[in-house]
Amino acid sequence: MDTMEQRRNAIVDFINEKGNITFAQLEKTFPDVSQMTLRTDLKALDEAKKIVRVHGGAKSVELVLGTDDYIGRRVVRNVEEKESIARKALPFIKPNTTVYLDSGSTTAALARIWPDQPNFIFTGSMDCVMELSKLAHPTVFVLGGELNKYSMSVCGVRAIDSVKAVNFDLAVMGVTSYSKDVGFSCGVLMESYLKQAAMRQAEEKIILMDSSKIDKKSTFHICGLEEADILISDRNVPQSFREACDGARARLL
Repeated sequence: MDTMEQRRNAIVDFINEKGNITFAQLEKTFPDVSQMTLRTDLKALDEAKKIVRVHGGAKSVELVLGTDDYIGRRVVRNVEEKESIARKALPFIKPNTTVYLDSGSTTAALARIWPDQPNFIFTGSMDCVMELSKLAHPTVFVLGGELNKYSMSVCGVRAIDSVKAVNFDLAVMGVTSYSKDVGFSCGVLMESYLKQAAMRQAEEKIILMDSSKIDKKSTFHICGLEEADILISDRNVPQSFREACDGARARLL
């Protein structure tokens, strides 16, 4: 590495790519850097909130926070892919239906282009609420609960109870990650419960997920691939995921 900054940026990229790493993996990836220097790098990156140090290694901030990643960073990542995914989802938004709209930067991209038509829309995402407030015809219901200041969304027991009282024609979901052995997952326990409750109440379930989230794991399970009716992603989806969708009889767009 030419400079300390370049090395630390490379460490952040490595941790973000893997989700979580051990110190041994870090040493193997940066064999020319001493243990003391690597430990100093991790300490500095943790203090700068670029990674999260844990015993024996480190985790990406996104993995720790789940979809509650810092909102300012999510909205500038994979922007074209998220906008493309939102456009693909638009035909499924039918007038005079009741929709659960999950939190996340991709669902916010969908809210940004939501048709001005009669819908009952339930959401805990403040981003989505702000976008939907510009429309005249949808009726927007904001879930109660605890506000997460990073993601600007709410979850918790009150939000889950609210969702359980509603029958949705459609649930449009966001996820943090997908792996073959875990399925869809996120990094916040109460958020995983909220997502599960919304999906149970929905007649049709759509998951919006850009390809950067494939082959990664987060802490808390949401659902398996077979529990989604439609998966909407971008053109960079790996062939292995396409085959998994075929096996689970989930429609991939």
